[in-house]
Amino acid sequence: MTVMTPAPIPQEDEEMLVPHSDLVEGPQPMEIVAEVDASNAPDNQPVEDPETSRFTWSIENFSRLNAKKLYSEIFNVGGHKWRILIFPKGNNVDHMSMYLDVADAATLPYGWSRHAQFSLAVVNQIHNKYSVRKDTQHQFNARESDWGFTSFMPLSELYDPGRGYLVNDTCVIDAEVVVRRVVDYWAYDSKKETGFVGLKNQGATCYMNSLLQTLYHIPYFRKAVYHMPTTENDTPSASIPLALQSLFYKLQYTDSSVATKELTKSFGWDTYDSFMQHDVQELNRVLCEKLEDKMKGTVVEGTIQKLFEGHHMNYIECFNVDYKSTRKESFYDLQLDVKGCRDVYASFDKYVEVERLEGDNKYQAEQHGLQDAKKGVLFTDFPPVLQLQLKRYEYDFMRDTMVKINDRYEFPLQLDLDRENGRYLSPEADKSVRNLYTLHSVLVHSGGVHGGHYYAYIRPTLSDQWFKFDDERVSKEDIKRALEEQYGGEEELPQTNPGFNNAPFKFTKYSNAYMLVYIRESDKEKIICNVDEKDIAEHLRVRLKKEQEEKEIKKKEKAEAHLYTIIKVARDGDLLNQIGRDIYFDLVDHDKVRNFRVQKQMPFNLFKEEVAKEFGVPVILQRFWLWAKRQNHTYRPNRPLTPLEETQTVGQLREVSNKVHNAELKLFLEIEIGLDMCPVSYPEKTKDDILLFFKLYDPEKEELRYIGRLFVKAMGKPIEICTKLNEMAGYAPNEEIELYEEIKFEPHVMCEPIDRKSAFRSSQLEDGDIICFQKSISERSEQLRYPDVPSFLEYVHNRQVVHFRGLEKPKEDDFCLELSKLHTYDDVVERLASQLGLDDPSKIRLTAHNCYSQQPKPQHIKYRGVDHLSDMLLHYNQTSDILYYEVLDIPLPELQGLKTLKVAFHHSKKDEVSVHIIRLPKQSTVGDVINELKTKVELSHPNAEIRLLEVFYHKIYKIFPPNEMIENINDQYWTLRAEEIPEEEKNLGPHDRLIHVYHFTHDSAQNQTVQNFGEPFFLVIHEGETLAEVKLRVQKKLQVPDEEYAKWKFAFLALGRPEYLQDMDVVSNRFQKRDVYGAWEQYLGVEHTDYAPRRPYSANQNRHQYEKPVKIYN
Repeated sequence: MTVMTPAPIPQEDEEMLVPHSDLVEGPQPMEIVAEVDASNAPDNQPVEDPETSRFTWSIENFSRLNAKKLYSEIFNVGGHKWRILIFPKGNNVDHMSMYLDVADAATLPYGWSRHAQFSLAVVNQIHNKYSVRKDTQHQFNARESDWGFTSFMPLSELYDPGRGYLVNDTCVIDAEVVVRRVVDYWAYDSKKETGFVGLKNQGATCYMNSLLQTLYHIPYFRKAVYHMPTTENDTPSASIPLALQSLFYKLQYTDSSVATKELTKSFGWDTYDSFMQHDVQELNRVLCEKLEDKMKGTVVEGTIQKLFEGHHMNYIECFNVDYKSTRKESFYDLQLDVKGCRDVYASFDKYVEVERLEGDNKYQAEQHGLQDAKKGVLFTDFPPVLQLQLKRYEYDFMRDTMVKINDRYEFPLQLDLDRENGRYLSPEADKSVRNLYTLHSVLVHSGGVHGGHYYAYIRPTLSDQWFKFDDERVSKEDIKRALEEQYGGEEELPQTNPGFNNAPFKFTKYSNAYMLVYIRESDKEKIICNVDEKDIAEHLRVRLKKEQEEKEIKKKEKAEAHLYTIIKVARDGDLLNQIGRDIYFDLVDHDKVRNFRVQKQMPFNLFKEEVAKEFGVPVILQRFWLWAKRQNHTYRPNRPLTPLEETQTVGQLREVSNKVHNAELKLFLEIEIGLDMCPVSYPEKTKDDILLFFKLYDPEKEELRYIGRLFVKAMGKPIEICTKLNEMAGYAPNEEIELYEEIKFEPHVMCEPIDRKSAFRSSQLEDGDIICFQKSISERSEQLRYPDVPSFLEYVHNRQVVHFRGLEKPKEDDFCLELSKLHTYDDVVERLASQLGLDDPSKIRLTAHNCYSQQPKPQHIKYRGVDHLSDMLLHYNQTSDILYYEVLDIPLPELQGLKTLKVAFHHSKKDEVSVHIIRLPKQSTVGDVINELKTKVELSHPNAEIRLLEVFYHKIYKIFPPNEMIENINDQYWTLRAEEIPEEEKNLGPHDRLIHVYHFTHDSAQNQTVQNFGEPFFLVIHEGETLAEVKLRVQKKLQVPDEEYAKWKFAFLALGRPEYLQDMDVVSNRFQKRDVYGAWEQYLGVEHTDYAPRRPYSANQNRHQYEKPVKIYN
């Protein structure tokens, strides 16, 4: 699947796919493998058709729902019970959250799982094409019994009645669920079943996986990659050629799915890039360009061009004079139109379609002036491997966003580009080359414009057998699934939802082909060549075989793990090396000590001989202590092994020492060192002896270190060992020292003074306890940051290095500050202000970090909105070390009491727009906004009146009444426009009408919907006024030249359908309604070409965050 949990994602409508309980913010070059011999491959098992169902859920009184979450009725698909789960007000986010839920999860048997591919949608009840739909797939189980989208769609859009998602306060939710019965999904072995292995998904890299599999299965390309020069000194994570060679080798010779992390690291990608879904077409171009560059000067230079490069000729030819202009261009792939084309041939027909240049569009021919001409494209040659990118996306001017084209679009198994006597070929083309192609692979996208899932259908050897490469899983598929089911379009399904009629209905298929790869018949023997080990460099074979051997060893160790115990042996040297460097609390990090992998049946006495060889300590001088985890969560040596225990096996000892079921035995090896620094016999231990460990603290250096251990008598007193401790510390024998017991450190540090005159037993000291000591505190202690052990340990426990980043550059660290987790909000901003040289810390605004998306959270931290730094860094169950900051022009408390609006003011006399930031108290009204705006803008006259409008997708949705409170106005998704009220609108007669006038384009031949653009406006029309009279006033208002204005058409539009008007038509007859505020109401449309740049000003016409471009940095 596209996105695995936990992961980031982060752009609008492209969020984490997650179980709802996790509360995560947010739910593809060339080559070949040694061919799989069909005769040796497993028999092709029949593919069972999946069971598909659609469920519709109408929720009435939606805006008045008080429940935090809501479940639908239960419906059945694939013999399983399902239901929809929604959070109408968001699952701790400002988006509606929606998930598919296994309805009977609580009663299913242990170990259950089921796999479903599904889409969820909020239906737009006015314009169905604007319904919000998202697709994913998931393996449901007891731990993840629901799956979906935490940030499904913004609440501001959902609850806006003008958008069409709530009609009569009813919300309609649609679900399509496909359940394919899979026997033991997780135990499926792709290599065994198909002879091929898949690629692991890093989070959102299915687009890359589908492309890599396609390129890998072009053997000529794979061979060229193997022949790119690399050396044994290269590292895959820093070399794209080596990383790709490694990946291809593993795809060819390993038995399990292959990771792509080395390859993406070689691209220079970080974790965030791996969780950002990109365009497979773009990645294909960027990767091939990068490989082409890397191949220069090598034996495989020119491979990319040989395989993928074709040429076409752009021409312009005059009809009446002897003049022709041509320009030859190369291509690596062809972009074919899907919209308005039934199949690939229709797209090619359109590609070479001749355009006539005549009338106002004549061609300026050199020396001949303006001439009637024809313009077109013809192909001079096609490449051996033809990559066809299907234009499944287009820009929707009405919504100012990209939309996906899911129309039916057919593609043949064999593609003849010589058809109709070579109608696609230029006269210069080599007619001896037969351009007959056979389909090699079909890349599929399932989902919408903001995300989805990619996979590929491939015929590696161009045989009749197709394979589906879906991330880690490879399966055999039939030709129908690879071709016909990827055409797109609509499919008819029976209605199975109780309470609705059972008539068949059609639904849009959101899975369809997105890229096609064809191989020319005459070149297929060369392209589908044999690739074996002799094509792979010796150093690469050695490196990868070694990796494989290590992997096999680990696999074997894992399989035999139940026969072994890991013994971790800590010694004084480990404590000395770690305390004060890696750790400060407890005694040792057991993961950093010497460990032994020992058979459980080995007698412990025999193990001691291994230790003797390893450490050079005779068996007789070794004494081992068991560690114990105490109730306060500390971990200390507890007691030495008894002679009887040392006769037992390692496995028996592990069971004695560790009640928790794991394969480790942790021991402390006590070795006594004599004056000559050689091991000597350890002292006898009686019940009255206590083993204590000692740490020394230096408050001036702020250092803590381990200095050794001592046995003390239970009834002895600490004062009796002070001289010995001074000797161990290198102090004078009579140095005054303070002693503290380190008791625990979670959740809070507990370190208490020890009474030097009380017996050790009276102080409840026992084996394994830790005593920290220091010189007695002097008068100079006031100058020290941490004068005693408790204050130092408190500091260490709570210290936090925070990486601060400017909010405008969220990927770059500005600086780091060492802070305390206990710092208050004020402490943090004061330290930050000091670092920035800022006098007023209240002008700093902080934003927390999203650990999954690796981006700033959408909501800022409110002034004193959290108690401590630790709260700022917490993101669900993870802790970050990143904070974002920005410096405001006014103090944050003041800003939080204000409402900030971005208003675009349209000047009445000048063709200009100025954008103004208005900040007013939240209790202010629209009238207050207008008064504030008057102080900032140039008015046509002092008494001019201003109104405030809401504009969305080039339509006026609302005129704000002056008394409306501004607190609830949201300018995030639409534009606030201010303008002077024309005098004629102030004095409307009884029969006058104030109507909307919108600019639009419309291509009826292409069956396009109306697409609005430009700035909408109001116009007064009078009773009996003809269109000719209205046109004169519109021309004057817009100041359009006569020549251009003559091309404009006027139409009456209701619900998006244009009815064109003639000059003598009486306009007022069409507009009988007096209400001018309805978003989808009737309007007067002006049809003409949009010559203006797309964004004349940046006043929030659209806030969609498009994905960043694919970049390969190395």
